[in-house]
Amino acid sequence: MQTAQGEKDPRIHKVIILGTGPAGLTAALYTARAQLAPVVLHGTTPGGQLTTTTEVENFPGFIEGIDGNLLIENMQKQAERFGAVFQYGEVQECDFSSSPIRLTTSDGEVHLTRSLIISTGARPRKLGLSSEDFYWSKGVTSCATCDGFFYKGMDVCVVGGGDSAMEEAAFLTRMCSKVYLIHRRDAFRASKVMVDRVKQNPKIELVLDTAVEEVLGDGKSVTGIRIKNFKTNEIKEVPLKGVFVAIGHIPNTDFLKGKIDSDENGYLITKGKTTYTNLDGVFVCGDCQDHTYRQAITAAGSGCQAAIDAERWLEMQGH
Repeated sequence: MQTAQGEKDPRIHKVIILGTGPAGLTAALYTARAQLAPVVLHGTTPGGQLTTTTEVENFPGFIEGIDGNLLIENMQKQAERFGAVFQYGEVQECDFSSSPIRLTTSDGEVHLTRSLIISTGARPRKLGLSSEDFYWSKGVTSCATCDGFFYKGMDVCVVGGGDSAMEEAAFLTRMCSKVYLIHRRDAFRASKVMVDRVKQNPKIELVLDTAVEEVLGDGKSVTGIRIKNFKTNEIKEVPLKGVFVAIGHIPNTDFLKGKIDSDENGYLITKGKTTYTNLDGVFVCGDCQDHTYRQAITAAGSGCQAAIDAERWLEMQGH
């Protein structure tokens, strides 16, 4: 079979996996052990959000915790042990119009596959500050469930005004001395029950009509924030140890817009409790479809599900 350029078309794979976070790596492990010879394509951020976390203490099996990069490295090596092949490939175009599925990467390489597991993850919305980027994982984070324990007995802040921000603030009061909830407006997007719960919590101080202008630190960790009140123009510094950015996440699904069913925010939609999408042979797992839990362990679990769903689908198709 020849391409328009006269070059040989690539071989047709049984399964290709997009993404190398916990979901993609677990899918790789399971499909490799099922003798499906998966090819795993990673983009510009191999390992996903977990590689921006220094210490992971809530992934089962590691009594003393484990470095996020090391966990990802170990998961990849485990999948490679059973035959998974990893290579760089930032997919820019997907052609689902016929079988096999045709994927084209940014460097023009074409990959053909009978089935596709999408585990491209999501990225946190950020405040857009250079100091925020500098202190990311050094006191700035987007996950209270993941990192709250590191701030036991300390003062922290949560930035945001939706249900997620309320949940993060309430959760952090279990271990932190004080939680500043900073919001740009004087009204919240969050539900009334969540707002009332936050207002009644003595450990939470509302800081409204206010934005974070700078994250302050000593070069190694966060020491505070500089904030500005929009109504009074007052600028002041607040000493604290942790900044939790809770203004939402962005699923890494832009290249799939209009091709697969998704919600208004771009999260891919699955059928019932499966990982099936509306397209035959296309499965999705991890944070690009989960906007509720967003944990490494839940992503890994959904990666297992996607692998099993893909294996069963391929068997039914005679592949």
